[in-house]
Amino acid sequence: MTDQQPVTRAPDRSTLRLALVVGGLVLAVLLGFGLGRLNADGATTGSPSLAADHTDPPGIGPHSHGTTTGTDQGAATEPGGLSVSSAGLTLAPLAPLATEFAAGRPGQLRFQVRDVQRQPVTRFAVVHDKPMHLIVVRRDLTGYQHLHPTMAADGTWSVPLTLAQPGVWRAYADFTVVAGNGAQTAVTLGTDLVAPGGYQPRPLPGPATSTTVDGFTVGYQGTPQGGATVPLTFRVDGAGGAAPLERYLGAYGHLVALREGDLGYLHVHPEPELVDGQVKFWLTTPGPGRYRLFLDFQVGTDVHTAEFTLDVP
Repeated sequence: MTDQQPVTRAPDRSTLRLALVVGGLVLAVLLGFGLGRLNADGATTGSPSLAADHTDPPGIGPHSHGTTTGTDQGAATEPGGLSVSSAGLTLAPLAPLATEFAAGRPGQLRFQVRDVQRQPVTRFAVVHDKPMHLIVVRRDLTGYQHLHPTMAADGTWSVPLTLAQPGVWRAYADFTVVAGNGAQTAVTLGTDLVAPGGYQPRPLPGPATSTTVDGFTVGYQGTPQGGATVPLTFRVDGAGGAAPLERYLGAYGHLVALREGDLGYLHVHPEPELVDGQVKFWLTTPGPGRYRLFLDFQVGTDVHTAEFTLDVP
């Protein structure tokens, strides 16, 4: 008798096709897991406040920040900064000092932005050269300050702050958070600060389209209307004519509008280039009322702020 050798049969086509499909699915899952871990690890290394540059949706040019919906839109329909919480985020001032300051004395404001689990947020997009813009103003709309806090690794923001006069002040944290999937959400949160002492509110100056600041004459053209988007064009003149404007925080001007009463906040971005030597904004006021406009501009490396009172019918 002869030994019989085992017969090896090649797998049929259907079996081979099934094996290839299953193998491909396993490989895709393993690759996806590896990339997910890589992205997650990358999000926690380096400077967390420089997680991403701010990107706007296609077609969005000059626009406003500060809507209560937490979005970044071409035309804001509601002002921001009216609440300490919005879009699942909360502004949490931290001790020491927290929200009370001695009038006229240098202090430091410390705060965190926390999510719905009350955990500090550490991923912010860089918008106009900074991951956080902090606007501080007294409730009578005097003492305007535009500050840029720095963030520690644990998500704690800090900035030197002096409240020059007694009274209740409003602080607006204007920022854009970056989600794990890369989505960006612009939010403005507000909180009150207190400088104890005799508070003497000042009445707003009357409406005017021209003012002077630090030797410059600043005027604007345009007629805002409630609920409508209209252009506002600002011209800055020095002793010899049109001032040589420089870029400040990536733009030729920054415009903040605050509504008298509830202090609703709008931060309006301009056209990327000068228009006939002037700074052009597109402003959407949410409704009738009196607003205070604050225009930041830079000449000779110095930043100046022009202020206007605006009545919107």
